[in-house]
Amino acid sequence: MSEPAISVHNLTKRFGDFLAVNNVSFQVGKGEIFGFLGANGAGKSTTIRMLCGLLSSTSGTATVAGYEINQQPEKVKENIGYMSQKFSLYDDLTVRENIRFFGGVYGLRGKELKDRMEWAVEMAGLQGRENSLTVELAGGWKQRLALGCAILHNPKIVFLDEPTGGVDPVSRRNFWELINQLSEQGTTVFVTTHYLDEAEYANRIMLIQAGEIIAGGSPKELKETHIKNPILEVECDQVVSAMEILQQQDWVIETTIFGTYLHTSVTNEDEGRKKIQKVLAENNISIKRMDRIVPSLEDVFIYLIDQGSPAAKEESR
Repeated sequence: MSEPAISVHNLTKRFGDFLAVNNVSFQVGKGEIFGFLGANGAGKSTTIRMLCGLLSSTSGTATVAGYEINQQPEKVKENIGYMSQKFSLYDDLTVRENIRFFGGVYGLRGKELKDRMEWAVEMAGLQGRENSLTVELAGGWKQRLALGCAILHNPKIVFLDEPTGGVDPVSRRNFWELINQLSEQGTTVFVTTHYLDEAEYANRIMLIQAGEIIAGGSPKELKETHIKNPILEVECDQVVSAMEILQQQDWVIETTIFGTYLHTSVTNEDEGRKKIQKVLAENNISIKRMDRIVPSLEDVFIYLIDQGSPAAKEESR
């Protein structure tokens, strides 16, 4: 990867005896949508705060937009946009006042500020609501406004920390359309999320667990690399009991509950279907449907967690 927008080398953060981020290394290309995925508490927010110059590392280093995060944190902040997982807006200010405030923070003045304020209002779809208090906005609109405020100064890199938490699925999809537009315009987007379905939109992703990178690559690469066996989605009665029964079978590789269905990994699809039907029927559990499915990133993540894999792909290339 030539001239990466972000380059991370052995980044580590300790809080007393607690190791929050452990020896993390990766690179992010210019204009890339880079997904940083993991459960709550995995180390995502701590990593992003170090990369934004908000938190110094215990050891290791990183450069963001060409600036070293520990030695040049103010330069890092000048060249990035940042949207926190809790909307970084002032509820007691109007839409217009919030935009003007953040524009001033980024040093925008005069016509440049006026033009960018108009752009932010249009991007957020808030024409006619410029004088509404931000607290009155629905989550999706507030989310778009927060993104507009974070990128008023046209940064080359924008960090989005859990940006879609607490908003409805339609708003989440619309927000990702905005992210794609930014990427198409050359902006590097570094986004953390625990919504694994959202990672399908990223060009490349890293999976982090307990402060360590456990895998990385494109969504397609992760599925092909880590999920070799067929996965059957089973819709049945007594789904919890069915899972417990299948987990006891030595021919079942893995089975987990996804919503109200089971995802069961087997070595051979045809034999697996027959054995699942047989063992559940013997336990008076009726199968309504059983289909082979394309593995999701959630399947990959669960597989890696269950394997306890500390092995990460070498992502310095």
